[in-house]
Amino acid sequence: MSFFNSLDIAASGLTAQKMRIDVLAQNLVNADSTRTEDGTTYRRKMVVFQERAGDDFGTILRKARYNDNTASSPGGVHVVEIVEDQRALKPVYDPTHPDADADGYVMLPNVDKIKEMSDMLSATRAYSANITALNAMKLMAGKALEIGK
Repeated sequence: MSFFNSLDIAASGLTAQKMRIDVLAQNLVNADSTRTEDGTTYRRKMVVFQERAGDDFGTILRKARYNDNTASSPGGVHVVEIVEDQRALKPVYDPTHPDADADGYVMLPNVDKIKEMSDMLSATRAYSANITALNAMKLMAGKALEIGK
């Protein structure tokens, strides 16, 4: 595994967590939206991650032992899709609302603001951890260059 593979792994984590933060922000903004552009009630969106398969430690060790210089895949994570949460919408009685049905109920999005904020905190911490990993790799590269002086 080369030094640049480590950078690729951390960068993939940054990209994935940024997408998650963007989707969580979209959920929070639309938490009270009763209509989307297509006329339906907004539904909570969730980001699905998948591991980018990389070489396992044993494969990397064998390649190093036998001077096998074939490219190894870096691993990491990527966003597979963004899915809508199919849980039930929240009915709220408000007969004066323009989107109320015949019984006076308005269907509000299935977005729980507290859950979205806790997920946002988790995504922010994961993003920060990837930045810390990038900074550590940058520091190691700098120290390695100092050795050659």
